[in-house]
Amino acid sequence: MNATMMTVNPFGENMYILWDEASRDAVVVDPGMMRDAEREMVNKMITENSLNVKHILLTHMHLDHITGARWLADQTGAEVCACALDAPLGRDLKSQVEEFGLSIECDALTIDHNLAEGDILTLGDETIQVLHVPGHSPGGLAFYLPKSGLLISGDTIFNGSVGRTDLWGGDMAQLINSIREKILPLPDETVIASGHGPTTTIADEKRCNPFL
Repeated sequence: MNATMMTVNPFGENMYILWDEASRDAVVVDPGMMRDAEREMVNKMITENSLNVKHILLTHMHLDHITGARWLADQTGAEVCACALDAPLGRDLKSQVEEFGLSIECDALTIDHNLAEGDILTLGDETIQVLHVPGHSPGGLAFYLPKSGLLISGDTIFNGSVGRTDLWGGDMAQLINSIREKILPLPDETVIASGHGPTTTIADEKRCNPFL
């Protein structure tokens, strides 16, 4: 399984493209592109690698993670997949953009396929397990790939930190509980690829994260 991270938009958001070498089937996680150059960069990556994007997976529906989702879905025919509990955030995307004072054009984003705790997607011989990790947002999700030892955590946990909870639907107690119950029990060597900043591991966060 191949994984590429691209950092986009003024918020420095990490989006991920995962694909199977044999089939060229792919998923894109959190496409937050806001500029033409970023959309062109993603399109070039998909075209040059002959990728067939099956799903667009959203860890949550804050604006910096979703502004390129519908554009990418229209380009590739992929489904936008997210937790239904975050659907109001997608419907209020314009309000989110206005709140942060951004001058970008965007429409409300609807979910094509609802994801929930326990759902499993396949990508070649890899499974992608869906974990519901509310706290940063009500519908926060993380995607765990056990064969690759990879967790895409969105904004739930970062290298040395955790997600903010002062936005709509945030709850710090719920966030910490999600991390302790869903993320920390994963194997220590699991690599955490978060929505912002560098990667880390379960072991390092157990040992060094001051919030835990």
